[in-house]
Amino acid sequence: MIEAFQLSKQFGAFQAVRAIDLNIQPGELLALLGPNGAGKTTTVRMLGAILKPSSGHARICGHDVVTEAQAVRGKVGLLTEYPGLYGRMAAMEYLDFFGSLLGLSAQDRHARAELLLRQFGLWDARERKLDGYSKGMKQKIALVRALIHDPPVLFLDEPTTAMDPQSARTVRDAIGELRAADRSILLTTHNLSEAEVLADRIAIIRSGQIIAQGTIAELTRQLLGAPIYELRLAAPFPASAAAPLLDGLVVIEEQSDDILRYRCPDPQQINPQVLSRLAATGLPVVTLAEIPQRLEEVYLRIVSEESGIRSQESGVRNQESGVRSQESVSHSDPDSPLVPTDSRLPTPDSPLVSTDSRLPTPDSRLPTPNL
Repeated sequence: MIEAFQLSKQFGAFQAVRAIDLNIQPGELLALLGPNGAGKTTTVRMLGAILKPSSGHARICGHDVVTEAQAVRGKVGLLTEYPGLYGRMAAMEYLDFFGSLLGLSAQDRHARAELLLRQFGLWDARERKLDGYSKGMKQKIALVRALIHDPPVLFLDEPTTAMDPQSARTVRDAIGELRAADRSILLTTHNLSEAEVLADRIAIIRSGQIIAQGTIAELTRQLLGAPIYELRLAAPFPASAAAPLLDGLVVIEEQSDDILRYRCPDPQQINPQVLSRLAATGLPVVTLAEIPQRLEEVYLRIVSEESGIRSQESGVRNQESGVRSQESVSHSDPDSPLVPTDSRLPTPDSPLVSTDSRLPTPDSRLPTPNL
């Protein structure tokens, strides 16, 4: 289990992560989505007991990430976006080394390494130096390293980066199997379709804060409204012929000769009534299907709304600052000297010196007049 309570991290004056709350149960995969610099990797490093939080706390399988950091590291498998591999080692040697660091016996190390290398299609390359691996192969061997001790918790930071489509699918299939084995998995990714396929829940992070969290269905309904269904009738009937029959039952979004689309807040109750009305009037239905609403639409809506809110707040702050400046000027000391703001003009304490380099200054020699 992964638990975080008001987890925060500050680097000097920069607040990288702001009061994050997370709870990921065994067998559940949470996808953490956000733009570059949003705080995803910093969050993973704190949860993995690599980086100490500035405030708040987190527990991994009941162990505190600060006071029981060593125990946490033994429970966690961590795949970073840019894994550091020991390029002069062969794959088997590399996995044996890390397995020994994690306390596995020689027999268990060899058995786990063989199982995972075969699963990810790397068995035939087990004696090759890692420097000779492609980018995709290196990413897969880093994932194998994260799994070598069969951890109950996985942190996967962009796990399919640089992989070809076939390798990426192998990794996604493996992640699905790992979740089925009652592991708690936190996945950070820019790949929205990947998150859509793998995740049980989505958390969207921006500027160090989680601004939305829930299942894809919950976020979709919350931000995009009730699902939309598309109706098509058999020729020669135009789809728009169904519109009068659906009046008062659904909200029609779009209609033409080919299609009719409507919002349906309760499909299980309403759609049978729609079909019943159409059948009673002899209108033949070819298809009635939900229009998929993609995670990309939800993500962009959330991020754009958050940007709008921040822009408004910034505008309000700027207006307040302007008001304070005006008040400061209007309440200034009436006995104070009126000092010009133009730096080219003299102040009360400055000599009357011209700034035009073509004119003589007090220290320059003036020509002697002819008498």
